[in-house]
Amino acid sequence: MDAGTALRTAADRVERLAARTTGGDWRVDGLLATRPEVVAHSADGGTEHVAEARERTATWIAALSPALAAPLAAWLRAAAAQEPLAPEAVSVARVLSDRLP
Repeated sequence: MDAGTALRTAADRVERLAARTTGGDWRVDGLLATRPEVVAHSADGGTEHVAEARERTATWIAALSPALAAPLAAWLRAAAAQEPLAPEAVSVARVLSDRLP
């Protein structure tokens, strides 16, 4: 797969993943510091449990919530349209393409 296709493919996969994932603003909540929970907060004030996570992973999960999908996909597409292709963008696209269904 050429680099431009890799960027566009990664953008498509990020968007598909976000579409089937719990939406909202993901935040780390919970009562125990050693077992924090990721909770999605919706615009209407509702909440939905996303996942339990261990202490070191909860912040990572919250930071990469579906709110990141749109700007990340837009960046990947913009990078695909620029010549020369930014090697950093290609690296991100390749990692995402390897990890996303």
